[in-house]
Amino acid sequence: MYHTFFFVRQLSRELTPRLEGHRLVSCFTQNKDELVLEFNNPARGSFFIKANLEASVSALSFPDAFARARKNSTDLFSAALLAQVVGVRSFDNERSFAIDLSNETSLLFKLHGSRSNIILLEGEKPSALFRNNLMADWELAPANLHRSFALTESGFLANRHQLQAWLFTFDRWIWRALEMNNFHAMPASEQWALLSKTYQQLLAPSDYRVSLVDGKVVLSLLPLSFPDERVFDHALAAANAFVSMIGHKQVFLQQKEAARHAIRSRIRQVDAYLQKSQNRLDELLADRHYQQWADLIMAHLHSIPEGAHIVSLANFYDDNRPVDIRLKPELSPQKNAEVLYRKAKNQAIEKSKLAERMAAKARERETLAQQLAAIEAAADLKNLRQQAPLVSTQQQAEPPLPYHAFECQGFKIWVGKNADHNDTLTFQWGYKEDLWLHAKDVPGSHVLIKHQANKPFPKPVIERAAELAAYNSKRKTDTLCPVIVTPRKYVRKRKGDPPGAVVVEKETVILVEPKL
Repeated sequence: MYHTFFFVRQLSRELTPRLEGHRLVSCFTQNKDELVLEFNNPARGSFFIKANLEASVSALSFPDAFARARKNSTDLFSAALLAQVVGVRSFDNERSFAIDLSNETSLLFKLHGSRSNIILLEGEKPSALFRNNLMADWELAPANLHRSFALTESGFLANRHQLQAWLFTFDRWIWRALEMNNFHAMPASEQWALLSKTYQQLLAPSDYRVSLVDGKVVLSLLPLSFPDERVFDHALAAANAFVSMIGHKQVFLQQKEAARHAIRSRIRQVDAYLQKSQNRLDELLADRHYQQWADLIMAHLHSIPEGAHIVSLANFYDDNRPVDIRLKPELSPQKNAEVLYRKAKNQAIEKSKLAERMAAKARERETLAQQLAAIEAAADLKNLRQQAPLVSTQQQAEPPLPYHAFECQGFKIWVGKNADHNDTLTFQWGYKEDLWLHAKDVPGSHVLIKHQANKPFPKPVIERAAELAAYNSKRKTDTLCPVIVTPRKYVRKRKGDPPGAVVVEKETVILVEPKL
């Protein structure tokens, strides 16, 4: 019932004695849709009116003090400054009131919900608007704001079929209060008696009640008996409580939405990881050719010539259909089989680790789903922070590392995760003494071997890092891959280069087999 004639009438009545003998000494804005007015009386101090005219809020509050920002604040309504308050007037059956000043100016507070505005009147004509986008307010005439209405039994009986249109000063909360007494089920005589009583209560309320109902902050002049009602004797105190509760509610809704968004985003990431991992696992489960090729080579060792590049063998796993198998000519047939067995073993290790990671991710998703349910069930800010402490919007999640970490003979090997992470790894995490590796002439991950003081890079460590660089590139399926090796100080990035693209000034190239 905040935006009703009845409450605005009580506000204007309480403002009259509070502003008596005061002058308007300051009128400024420092936030969009917020106007602050300071009235001062040397003997009684300052009285502040803070108007928040956001479309979703639109309410007045009356703080005891207000600290003006040193920057980004603008003075308004200069024509009214230093004028003394001569009175506060309300308008009949209208959600507006005016503070009249001694220099024949007035500040008109039009509290029309999303169309609320504060208008400077010179004489009785608008000379400035706080919300300039409400162009119709330039044509506003205060004399026309008065709206005639008389609550009479004859009028009630004549408009009984259209009561809501007739009682235009009633809002839905007043009608809800009537419905709590089964108003529409009553005979006409009882309806009139209840309506008359309610109207008198609205004109002279005994108290003001502020509560949260159905997710909305409600200020009532009637005893609706909502849970957790706060009861006030004065309209100004009730207005302050109303605005304060709206502020807490907005913070709660913002934090709830932020927490909900963070959890849902994480769930989407986990789902994408699980889907990608499942696809990879399906590929590995269906791909047994390394094991089979090794078995075929071992079964036909006597018929495979030394130095062969490719051999065609009867595949006893597939009805003896011939299959072509590429060989490394520098290796014996048995050594070629060992290479294939090692690849098959690596596939088995990858399958095992992949299954473990997927199980851990599935558990993480279940935990996230429980957190999301707790967030959805939270009814207030305190409950939200208790139920979902891990997703507090006050804490910023640490950024992920830009690399996957490996180790070989005590040396750290870091492999970039993607193009953006490649740049971060090389130019933010890398030092000039580190060794930098990348598959030659193809897209792939940047790889760093971290320098250790007074220790040269061992050849096996360089080869291991090169295998990782080859594996994390477009050449991962090649038998051999050329890999650039150079100190990090010889790698630079030109202005305008896309993520991951670099220039290498000196390089050595080695050939390795791509391996994870």
